[in-house]
Amino acid sequence: MGENHVPQRAPRGRSVDAQPANGRTGDADEVMVTFEDNHVASGVFGHYDQNLAHIERRLGVLATANGNHVVIKGPPDVAERVRHVLESLAQRVRAGAQVGPGDIDGAIEESAQHDFLFPREETTSEQRLTAFEQIVTRKRGSVKARNAAQDTYLKALRHHELVFAEGPAGTGKTWLAVGHAVSLLEQGLVERLILSRPAVEAGERLGFLPGDMREKVDPYLRPVYDALYDFMEARHVERGLSTGLIEIAPLAFMRGRTLSNAAVLLDEAQNCTAMQMKMFLTRLGEGSRMIVTGDPSQIDLPPGQHSGLVEAVRLLSKVEGVGHVRFREGDVVRHELVKRIVKAYEEETTRQRATQEERKTLEERRR
Repeated sequence: MGENHVPQRAPRGRSVDAQPANGRTGDADEVMVTFEDNHVASGVFGHYDQNLAHIERRLGVLATANGNHVVIKGPPDVAERVRHVLESLAQRVRAGAQVGPGDIDGAIEESAQHDFLFPREETTSEQRLTAFEQIVTRKRGSVKARNAAQDTYLKALRHHELVFAEGPAGTGKTWLAVGHAVSLLEQGLVERLILSRPAVEAGERLGFLPGDMREKVDPYLRPVYDALYDFMEARHVERGLSTGLIEIAPLAFMRGRTLSNAAVLLDEAQNCTAMQMKMFLTRLGEGSRMIVTGDPSQIDLPPGQHSGLVEAVRLLSKVEGVGHVRFREGDVVRHELVKRIVKAYEEETTRQRATQEERKTLEERRR
């Protein structure tokens, strides 16, 4: 079979009983997916079929592998959804990439979102495989959104000159922003990358740290470097840094500049003051794209200072040309445990707010 072979659905078998994720039983469908060779099949199934086991746990189906075939038993709509997930993962394996739990979760989220927007009978297999937005870089190839929030984020980055992204750690805000910026550079749509963060912890003590300016600020910009090396070869990064094609600098270094024909990223923006944020946003020059990311729940500013990110999102919410994406706890893709940690903290914050409201109400009644 050729390289572009799409797994075919076998004729429906008789109804069998399967145990769905919610514990209920009922009529089930039987779908067989066949891959063109054992290499693709083993990449999709995972070591000791661990990827199939992950799909079984998430979607409540039974998946039985045999050679380059897999038989899925479950409710008809869920069995078809699993088939879509397997097709998506197979496309990733053919491109030379590995399949991990995050990729499986992303394919599952994509299948749910796309089936809601585009009924299966109205789309081809190729259209279903490209439901979510993607960015393409030379080193990593195609990187697709893993959930609806990331899909909305990538769409906003494509359509707006200025995009704000708020949300908890692990949602891919910074990583995707850097990937998008690298993609713009490699396509020739911008001439340079400017990546910045506020060095809040250092404050006036920056000058007492050893080394030159780059060595002084590197500890605060390390997450940006990590993302950059994910999307670009190390030699290209070093060459870009030495020639000025890539600039990584603390926020204070942006004052007085006009940033033209550049992809500009401000990370950890919740730690900018209102004046710093205004200064940064007004640096935007002709032919540039600006991305501002941050988590309003992790503000490290001194008491009495207001976050520039929170204020900017409020003031610019209705300004034409400005995009805004808010990630939630359920959008965390870093690790399942991270998602549970973020959820626990958000629940505690909600409880504290409710308690404060109750106390305020009681005090008003006493008056």
